[in-house]
Amino acid sequence: MSIVGGLDVHRRQITFDYLDTDTGQVCCGRIEPADRPGLRAWLARRFTGRVDVDLAFEAGPGWRYVAEEITAAGFRAHLAEPAQTAHQRGPKRRAKTDRADARLLRDLLLKDDLPRCWIPPGIVLDCRAILETYRDLREQHEGWLQRIRAVLFHHGCPHLGPQNLTTRIGRDRLAQAAGEHLPPTGRWQIETALGQVDRLEADLVRLYWQIAQIARRMRGPRLLREQLYGVGPVTALALTVWLGGSNRGFSSRGAVRFTGLDVTVHSSDGKRSSHEHLSKQGPPVLRWALYEAGKLSAQHRAPDHTYYAAVAERIDGKRATLAEARKLTRQAIHLLAGLGDDAFTLDALRGATKPIHPLGLTA
Repeated sequence: MSIVGGLDVHRRQITFDYLDTDTGQVCCGRIEPADRPGLRAWLARRFTGRVDVDLAFEAGPGWRYVAEEITAAGFRAHLAEPAQTAHQRGPKRRAKTDRADARLLRDLLLKDDLPRCWIPPGIVLDCRAILETYRDLREQHEGWLQRIRAVLFHHGCPHLGPQNLTTRIGRDRLAQAAGEHLPPTGRWQIETALGQVDRLEADLVRLYWQIAQIARRMRGPRLLREQLYGVGPVTALALTVWLGGSNRGFSSRGAVRFTGLDVTVHSSDGKRSSHEHLSKQGPPVLRWALYEAGKLSAQHRAPDHTYYAAVAERIDGKRATLAEARKLTRQAIHLLAGLGDDAFTLDALRGATKPIHPLGLTA
């Protein structure tokens, strides 16, 4: 390696610190503004005619465009894991600066001690973004429904029963209750909330169709849906884009730990806390999808219903659902390991006449 450097990425500037190992010259400075054109111009200006350039940066906000521009310029990008990189810094004895962070990344890369992260291909990043947006819309949808229930309770309306407020029967009961028990302000709140619910439902339907099309054509999700009970398009795609790929190094236990479904305890000097909680360290979308899939084992036709029912009776249904979610994770990681990078391949299937064009995902 001739050029070894570190980049500390922020919204307004990128602080760089790189070393020319052939001459021993160290260069430091800032790239402003911190955007694609600015970074592209800096790479062309600094390293024209060089091919042996290695640049490291942390997996924080903005790392995607940095990795894409470095790779497009013909250089090698190294993505660092933030928590382990901070641990390599050791105890903080002085104020931390952007230049110190960039120098740390450079030194770790030079010594080959950089805690690296996997840089996913573009289609994986796009699918992750789609799933995260879908989950955000689901949360907003549920939030507006909760607001409607709160308004009804605040004005003392009778309980509407278990009917879903998004169905026709539920809407009729809601309209009747609002007309009989709510003042004009309360009715206005309900109408506003219903307008937001309808908008979100329309977006959710379109986005779910996109997810289903991708899961139908991508090899990893298609295999998971065929082999695992309760895994639908959302869960299958989430498992593939967060756990799939060759050389990920996931074991069964490591995959469960990555999802944040493992139980953590606090222990010190032989003393152990009795309160056990989920670590919740992994992607929230993946953890949510696995939990929803684990609930389906409560159905009598589910293959693991006997185990689910036994755990639910002995402890509770939530613990049984978590156990099923962990089991799905362990099974999925073995299936995805056999596919490797082929898990992300999009096949042209018979009957798939509509392209995945709106999201830029094509075979």
